Amino acid sequence: MVELRRASEVDCPVIHRIQVKAFAPLLEKYQDVDSNPAAESVAHIERRMAQSFTDYYLISLENEAIGVLRVCDFGEECRISPICILPEFQGNGYAKTAMGLAEAMYPEAKRWTLDTIEQEEKLCRLYESVGYHRTGETRHIKDGMDLVFYEKGV
Repeated sequence: MVELRRASEVDCPVIHRIQVKAFAPLLEKYQDVDSNPAAESVAHIERRMAQSFTDYYLISLENEAIGVLRVCDFGEECRISPICILPEFQGNGYAKTAMGLAEAMYPEAKRWTLDTIEQEEKLCRLYESVGYHRTGETRHIKDGMDLVFYEKGV
């Protein structure tokens, strides 16, 4: 059974390890050291965790941390950035379940947002499969890499 467990500062090294492993293929493919979570330091995660609007969660399966989800809570709008599942657990619906659990934890949110790499069709399909729709906004990062923005009304 997939569960979300609120992370604390002591979990920052675990969050870092999961992000590095989960995002490494995208970092290698796109070489986007400025925006890829695999390139973030533990100190960067600690600074984010200290933000008043940030909640980090470990995505757990049978008490084993298999992923990370960060919610930026702005009241009526929440943002997921990032979400990741360890490669060996991908493709089993765990990210979908985790997103649903997170959305249920923020009942005041009327709108959810996120972004992903437009060229990663699998990721786009994942977010679209749980009700997110493209906003029409894109951001060019580099040749062959663009971010596409999504939103979901609740």
